[in-house]
Amino acid sequence: MGKPTGFMEFQRLAEENLPTAERVKNYREFVLHLNDDQAKVQGARCMDCGIPFCTSGCPINNIIPDWNDLVYRGDWKNALDVLHSTNNFPEFTGRVCPAPCEAACTLNINNDAVGIKSIEHAIIDKGWENGWVVPVPAAKKSGKKVAVVGSGPAGLAAAQQLARVGHAVTVFEKNSRIGGLMRYGIPDFKMEKSHIDRRMDQMQAEGVIFRTGVFIGTDGNIGVNNMATETIAPEKLLTEFDAVVLSGGAETPRDLPVPGRELKGIYAALEFLPQQNRVNAGDAVLEQIKATGKHVVVIGGGDTGSDCVGTSNRHGALSVTQFEVMPRPPEQENKFLVWPNWPLKLRTSSSHEEGANRDWSVSTKAFIGSNGKVEKLLCVRVEFKDGKMIEIAGSEFEIQADLVLLAMGFVSPVQKVLDAFGVEKDARGNVKAGTEGANCYQTSRAKVFAAGDMRRGQSLIVWAIREGRQCARAVDEFLMGSSVLPR
Repeated sequence: MGKPTGFMEFQRLAEENLPTAERVKNYREFVLHLNDDQAKVQGARCMDCGIPFCTSGCPINNIIPDWNDLVYRGDWKNALDVLHSTNNFPEFTGRVCPAPCEAACTLNINNDAVGIKSIEHAIIDKGWENGWVVPVPAAKKSGKKVAVVGSGPAGLAAAQQLARVGHAVTVFEKNSRIGGLMRYGIPDFKMEKSHIDRRMDQMQAEGVIFRTGVFIGTDGNIGVNNMATETIAPEKLLTEFDAVVLSGGAETPRDLPVPGRELKGIYAALEFLPQQNRVNAGDAVLEQIKATGKHVVVIGGGDTGSDCVGTSNRHGALSVTQFEVMPRPPEQENKFLVWPNWPLKLRTSSSHEEGANRDWSVSTKAFIGSNGKVEKLLCVRVEFKDGKMIEIAGSEFEIQADLVLLAMGFVSPVQKVLDAFGVEKDARGNVKAGTEGANCYQTSRAKVFAAGDMRRGQSLIVWAIREGRQCARAVDEFLMGSSVLPR
């Protein structure tokens, strides 16, 4: 596999970033993919390890050793074909996936993992640069029609797979542009939206129809991200289509109902982040929420909170502080204990490197302000004992805050959509649908399937792509009795 001794000869090489002072002046991507020689060397580090745990660590089971070897040998075109065989959109995952494959890499047991994500990034970028990514229209039409509700990674993956086996697919999106939370939740500096537009062009050439500004339900007023100008009832969809796939994102944010929550200046992350993406796309946003000249506090230590940090820095915030209620993770995981599973360890994102005061084991007790506007937070230090969070006596403190961004995760998909379809839900408010057996991905409603966040709750893009692909196979089997799509 590659160079048998490569993992002993070569060190892991990270992708280069543009300097902080330069990149915070705009919303462009700043991660530079490996050049051919660098990628070849990184591919050479892939071990002939016998059991490639990276493949099982990857939710879409990318055939990683094979394309690492092909890159090492300079066979980029075949590397792209192998990559595309399991992943419809490697330009998305090559930019924003946290790379659980690398955590599962055999070399990661006692060394630095193979730079799998950076090689994936290099392969797909070279594919686009050389014109190798082309439409793959179906050779024969099935005569069946499928509606996909939601145009995030799950919906797009399902739509592309179904179109390629001959079904007439229409994707419905409530916003004015395709992409779902990829378009409106992920900042452009992490993934420019031209990547989505490019895939849209490919999918349209394959026969997929996109309808934007359309909300599927009975009430178009579903919150801050709704840009719908038309509402279509589920019953109409079920009459006109042979199958329906529910593939929207988990958009219902976890709130913080403490005293002072009603003050102005406190927003959910998905009120803040999409606005900047819309502005970057040329849309007019009235009364945009801006961090310019403000002391910003981000509550929540995950990726969404990090995105709020990066966007606030680009706005020109006076200060950015990020609180996490959980304890500070260890700098380095115990690999012998957790490998090949995803480890809990301290992760510092590029946004954190651009400037943020991070603090852990902090709980917010109240928002304090005057004249109806937030001015500061009342916080307390906490610890966990016997699974319960306990406040540490005498640890209360206050911090100035002109803008507070709540980034504590998402609890469920939009309930009005699920209620309109009348599908059974699980205890967390997601669509109830299994992933095994004859009725996998099927909901309690005839002809209605569910995939991605709609079914599993808030998750990663790579999981959404997996579920979209698997759901497409289930739909194809439902419509045709069998399927040639990969499981």
